[in-house]
Amino acid sequence: MNLLRTFLAVYRSGSFTGAARVLGLSQPTVTTQMRALERQSGRELFERLPRGVAPTPVADELAARIAGPLDELAGVAGPHPPEGARAEPVHLAGPAEFLCSTVLPALAPLVAEGVRLRVATGLTDPLLDELRAGRHDLVIATTRPRGRTLHAVPLADEEFVLVAAPVWAGPLRDRLPSDGPAALRSVPLITYAEDLPITRRYWRHVFGRRLSWTAAVTVPDLRGVLAAVVAGAGFGVLPRYLCVDALESGALVELLTPEDPPINTGFLVQRPGVPDNPDVTRVRDLLLRAGRGW
Repeated sequence: MNLLRTFLAVYRSGSFTGAARVLGLSQPTVTTQMRALERQSGRELFERLPRGVAPTPVADELAARIAGPLDELAGVAGPHPPEGARAEPVHLAGPAEFLCSTVLPALAPLVAEGVRLRVATGLTDPLLDELRAGRHDLVIATTRPRGRTLHAVPLADEEFVLVAAPVWAGPLRDRLPSDGPAALRSVPLITYAEDLPITRRYWRHVFGRRLSWTAAVTVPDLRGVLAAVVAGAGFGVLPRYLCVDALESGALVELLTPEDPPINTGFLVQRPGVPDNPDVTRVRDLLLRAGRGW
């Protein structure tokens, strides 16, 4: 049974080191147990990679057979806090802007009821690696996780909008319908990163062409992009949830209103296995309910 638990932890975390962290074991112990299981089965379970391991088809089949029963057993036999004891904090991670502007306000009622949160921010791929390694309970991901080891549920769609301050907006709105994106050439571009990920997506979806411009300002926080654009530094592409107040107040103007705006779906991803902390389930369920209105 211990070998199978260790196997499932390796399968879900994608590495011996991550499984060791989840299980509270040393990495050599996990390696020894996996070698023993491979000897017993007579089949290779994992392909060793420069970073972590990749499951073989044999491992995929074994995980599909044992994951449900082992998770149910862990739910019955796992540790339960004494009645009246405080549950452990829920470790939640995701994009800083979305967490701060939308997620944390939605979770305020649970915090008032005694739920404790430990919040981390970052990019999706590193956060998912940390989730597999057991560092987080829940991750809000901007893309669906690859592979079958993580279960992701759609949480909310974010719509991207092309915006500028009123000082730029009048002439641009007049020229964009006829000139297309060329109308923006003389206006500074404010964006999230040097490779212009959100802006490039907007260009492909709305204008049907590649974007090869250079940003005037890059700041790795969309709230900084918002502040710069509101101040009149230039134009940018932002998620609507982040700039809706500025649009309603007139501090920003939407330069185009395409019939089919670009959309990105965010996903709520939970650490594999049955959570032994009931507050993880409370946070997950509340976010999924709230996400219907975001």
